[in-house]
Parts: sequence; structure tokens; C-alpha cells
Amino acid sequence: MAATGKSIAIPAILKVGRGTLDQIGSYLREENFKNVVIYFGNGLIELFGMKVMDSLKEADIEVLEYREIDTVCIDDIVEMAFTLPGKVQTIISIGGGKVIDAGKYAAFLRGLPFISVPTSSSSDGFSSASASLIVEGRRTSVPARLAHGIIVDTEVIRTAPERFIYSGIGDMVSKITALYDWLFEARAGYAQMNDFAVMIAKKAVNSFVRTPFQNIQEELFLKELLDSLAMSGIANEIAGSSAPTSGSEHLISHALDKLLETPQLHGIQVGVATYLMARVQDHRYVRVNTIFTDTGFWKYVKTLGMKKVDFSRAIDMAPSIKPHRHTYLHEEFYREMAKRLLEEDALLNRILV
Repeated sequence: MAATGKSIAIPAILKVGRGTLDQIGSYLREENFKNVVIYFGNGLIELFGMKVMDSLKEADIEVLEYREIDTVCIDDIVEMAFTLPGKVQTIISIGGGKVIDAGKYAAFLRGLPFISVPTSSSSDGFSSASASLIVEGRRTSVPARLAHGIIVDTEVIRTAPERFIYSGIGDMVSKITALYDWLFEARAGYAQMNDFAVMIAKKAVNSFVRTPFQNIQEELFLKELLDSLAMSGIANEIAGSSAPTSGSEHLISHALDKLLETPQLHGIQVGVATYLMARVQDHRYVRVNTIFTDTGFWKYVKTLGMKKVDFSRAIDMAPSIKPHRHTYLHEEFYREMAKRLLEEDALLNRILV
């Protein structure tokens, strides 16, 4: 008898391209959704509400409730989830990370399909099976489920402030160091790699960094960025963890979130930490520097006044963020190397203060 492979979830709807928001009704109708609840990010009802409502009405889909959400407090989301209308069939979140995480977790709690409609490319959160929420006053990653549908309108992404595109670039390129950390863990006997997850994550990042472009707002570049971020979420689903897409560079960013009163966007912090960790790993740092230079990522980072001392503190805190992992930063030798590079690397000295 032939052995059966592992069963994994993939989105039933995956639409990335120009004008997809106008077609949201037809995509949902194909999945036989008739009754939906929509959560919008702050100020987005005014921007996209009419377009979405018209498309759903045309498809004969009833919107049972819609509202703007500006909370990722777990208590608020639990209350939201269990006061949903009884006949709701799916939850749609339209907006940035906050509303995506809130909707994703509410859908997870109620066992409902979730439709992820990001309006910026700032990270791979729109495609991941976890949500970043406030639990007892602390930002915490909690398990959820991969979205049933991912709908991304590249025209909408293009209208978002450019810093969100830079953030997405930083988060995407970080898969280079994350995969190398996972390999490091496996070789040290702390983890087992999933070859298929590695292949998906590697193909995603390599496809992105090799995309030709003149500027970062081109259709092809944005589509490639969003496709690659979506593939990252699927790599995590295959692995059963975030290891293929989140390594020591993410630990630094999470530590900065805890240390700083006003952290930068997740992907911006992750991007800087990716270059630093690529130097520590002595792995593909030239490629990382090239994509960050060519896209204007470094030029943007230089305007932010990010501090070396903050990164140094974050490096020390990094192992405590995920004590069950064993990345390069879980070993003192590499932490000291990273802190030394903060002081000695010419590029980091140009972009950090």
C-alpha cells in the first residue's frame, strides 16, 4: 500500500493583481458564501467600503455587519468573536496588520473561514497562520489558521505609503537568514527541517530578489512581492511553525518592539537585522545589500535615526524572545559577533546612529 503524504491547508482563494477588490463578490460567491461580516482598518470604510459593498451586493452576498477595528487586545477580539451574528459564514478583514490579525483570530475562535484582504505589503502576516495580539499587556504571537482566501489588489498596495512597501521588502528578504538559522538549528540537533517547506520559502525569496524592476511601484514588482509573501505563509503551514520565515532577525525585531517606546514598522526592523545576521552567518549578505540598495530601502532607513545601541540591547534580549529556538543568537559567540559588527560594519555605521 502506498504511503500518504502529510495533509496541509492552502488558501482556496488566492487572487493577487490589479482590480481584484472590485471582484471580491464573485470570488466569495464561487465558494458559496452568502452571509459575511467585514472588519475594516481605520479610515478604510470611507476609502474602500462602497467598492466592496457594491461587489458583494452584485454577487447577492449579505453583509450582516461591518465596522472599523483598531484593537489587537485579545479580550476585545474574544468578545467580538462570540457576539457575531449566528448565521455568519465567513469573516473578511480589509486593511493592515491589526485588522488582519483581529479578524483572523476571531475567525479561528469561531471555526469560521477567514478572508484576508491586505491594503499594504508591510509583512507576510496576511498569509500566516498566527496572529500578533496584546495578551496581558504584552505583544504575543498566538496560533490561528491559514486564511481560506487571500485577495490582494496591487492598485490598492500602490496607493499605500511607500514605507509599507519597504517594510514588505525587509520582511521578504529576511527569509534568507531565517532559512539559514533553521539549518543551523537542525545541524545542532535542536530542530528537524522540512525539505518541502525549505523549498517553498527558498523559491519565494529567490524569485523576489531576482525580479527586474525600474521602481518599486511597478505592477510586476508588487505582484512578485505579494506572491512571495503569500508563499511564505504556506511554507510555515507545511513546517508547522514559523521557522522557515522567522529566525534571529525576527527575534531582534521582536526585542526592539519590547524595548522601544515607538518601534519602527516590523519589516523595517527585520530588514536591518537581516543584513546584520547575514554578516554574522557569512551567508548572502552581498545579495541582501544589493536588493536593499537597489530598492531604496537603505536610503529610507537612513532617514529614521535608528540607533546602534537599541540593536545591541535587542541582540542581548533576542534568545529570551523564543527560548525554545536555537538560532545563531542563542549562542553567546554569535551575539558578541553581531554586536561587534554593529560597531565595525561600514554600511551599518552609515544607516544607524
